[in-house]
Amino acid sequence: MRKNKKLAVTIFLITFALLILLPLIVTVTNSFMGNPEIMESHGVFTREATEREKEKFRSVKLIPDSIVFEQYYEVLVGKSKFLRMFWNSVFLVLPIVIFQTIISSSAAFVFAKMKFKGRDTLFFIYIIIMMMPFQVTLVPNYLVLDKLGILDNYMSIILPGIFGAFGVFLLRQFMISIPNEYIEAAMVDGCSLAQIFFKVILPQSKGGVASLAILSFIDNWNMVEQPLIFLKDTNKHPLSIYLSVINNSELGIAFAASVIYMIPALLVFLYGQNYLIEGISNSTIKK
Repeated sequence: MRKNKKLAVTIFLITFALLILLPLIVTVTNSFMGNPEIMESHGVFTREATEREKEKFRSVKLIPDSIVFEQYYEVLVGKSKFLRMFWNSVFLVLPIVIFQTIISSSAAFVFAKMKFKGRDTLFFIYIIIMMMPFQVTLVPNYLVLDKLGILDNYMSIILPGIFGAFGVFLLRQFMISIPNEYIEAAMVDGCSLAQIFFKVILPQSKGGVASLAILSFIDNWNMVEQPLIFLKDTNKHPLSIYLSVINNSELGIAFAASVIYMIPALLVFLYGQNYLIEGISNSTIKK
């Protein structure tokens, strides 16, 4: 009875996992199909299309009849716009990840290990800001950026990004679990606050810092709303905007671009998944 129950649970989990992975599998396999073959399954039909034509669009092919690399060549060589938007993403995301990690770790240290009047109230405000969706702060951000004169500039994306509240919350929860005895011993040895932060706190917070860097990279690599609203010049748009402007006649290019687009985020996640699990678990088990 127990074996049957275990088998049923295993089958259910495998089926559920395959359903979740199905869009990814379709994207990868279809990226190696020719455009005519893709159009048979995913093409757009008009109201006047016959039932036979519509039936073609209801079938999703997983295995290509013949493997072609034409769309990959078109994306990587034929379309300079793709590579330009790729480097736009790099120039936007890397500064955000680096400076958000530095600022968040410094602020988290203050909230976790330093006592001052209004500390808990200020941290509560941070939590409220973190819970607000992007749409709520959109208009205030736009007005502030307009007053600073940095709209349609990379800084309009980078500046709000490096001051994200989530990183402070995550690292504060991580650092608060570090015993205060380490800090007291360092102070007895004559260490300054800066030395305590860099030599005592940060080395023990590597998991939290790494998990923040991974989450920040994935979040900002996939951003869409900010560049659409704050960057009027399309030549400055990141790669995340590229897929939304591909027309229906370029579905093969869309699949190939999607595969290339998700490789950096996938590599970052696979490389740092152990740090990510450690950072999130340690940040939630402590008060």
